[in-house]
Amino acid sequence: FSFMIVIIIGSCLLSLPITHYSSAPSTTFFDHLFNVVSMVCVTGLSVVAVADVYNGLGQVIAMCLMQIGGLGLVTLIAISMYAVRRRRITVTDQNLLQSALSRENSSDLRHYLFNVYKLTFTIEAIAALLLMLDFIPRFGWQHGIFNSIFLAISAFCNAGFDNLGSSSLKDYALNPLINFVIAFLIISGGIGFAVWMDLIHAVKRYLTNRPKHLSSAIRPIRNQTRLVLYTTGLLLFLGTILSWMTEIGNTKTIGTYHPFQQLMVSFFQTVTMRTAGFATISYQDAHPATNILYMLQMIIGGAPGGTAGGVKVTTIAITYLLFKSELDGQSEVTFRNRIIANKTIKQTLTVLIFFFAVLMTGYVLLLEVEPSIKPLALLFEAISAIATVGVSMDVTPQLSTAGRLIIIALMFIGRVGPITVLLSLLQKKGKTIQYAPMDITVG
Repeated sequence: FSFMIVIIIGSCLLSLPITHYSSAPSTTFFDHLFNVVSMVCVTGLSVVAVADVYNGLGQVIAMCLMQIGGLGLVTLIAISMYAVRRRRITVTDQNLLQSALSRENSSDLRHYLFNVYKLTFTIEAIAALLLMLDFIPRFGWQHGIFNSIFLAISAFCNAGFDNLGSSSLKDYALNPLINFVIAFLIISGGIGFAVWMDLIHAVKRYLTNRPKHLSSAIRPIRNQTRLVLYTTGLLLFLGTILSWMTEIGNTKTIGTYHPFQQLMVSFFQTVTMRTAGFATISYQDAHPATNILYMLQMIIGGAPGGTAGGVKVTTIAITYLLFKSELDGQSEVTFRNRIIANKTIKQTLTVLIFFFAVLMTGYVLLLEVEPSIKPLALLFEAISAIATVGVSMDVTPQLSTAGRLIIIALMFIGRVGPITVLLSLLQKKGKTIQYAPMDITVG
């Protein structure tokens, strides 16, 4: 409901003529609605480019929408109550805030929430300063500073919008500063705030206690943090190598670059497929096998409790551990000598089933209403929407009104989360009845 409120208000604001350039192309309220849903759901798909339509005021509003979409209106209201009114919030509100932050417990929520905002603005500020090193000489002081802040907010929130033109970051494909700063922002927002807090505490322990061995400082790190970091690192490495191998001979993408540039571009695409939405190559020109790889990466997404979408790396990791435990003949699913609760495994399977059910429903509907667009491009678009990635094979502006409505629905469900949507529709009080077990043969 909070996302809906922000979307309605944002659409009305960005529809006002005072937020548009006088020379902007003709647009409709539905065009702005689509863009605002994409901003609030931190996706990046757009039917009109930010740089072509929205003036300075409009772009400031867009930054606010992306920031609210990344952090959530619930957290914004909560921190306002804490900071401005200096009042305590009710237990019900604490539970809501805990859910919005994907936090395991409600202990010291106030301190945790303030740390989330401090971390967000610190990372965005540092990244913006680094981007200014390139943008100020390129655009001048005013536009260089503004463009750096816009891009830093968009990248950290995994929103995928830029105000540099209609070609995303393709003009900066070989610029190491832009590539690595944006990649750092995407990863930072995507690994989740809980992971950041764990890492910060580990650094503080090391600086305070000065242990002889680094392992003493990192030992208290939670297993979820380790699982997120292991899985993220592995996916980034494998994604970069596989993307490079499938595109190395493609002269339309990276085939004409030297090895370092090829790996940098491949790395950036792998990072941005983790729900960021920026692009330094044309996905229309990419090999079909590469686009299949990208779609798999989009489905996986980032970590819980951050700005990323997808089914989340923990879901994929637990699915793998479940598969491995079954092959090993183990009765329990374990990670680092700890048993993963059955409730977590059931939730994992629920997320996967509901995610793919919604995805396939949206894709079939797109096939029906957009018969003139290639099926692979529509699948790419549908996955990009529900995983809140925002990359496209340049078909978004070609979508009909029905097609755009389907994409809007996919973006919204993808941002608020499959579990949130499913529970809001179907949640009932838990049953206490215990039934007799039975055996069913599978496989």
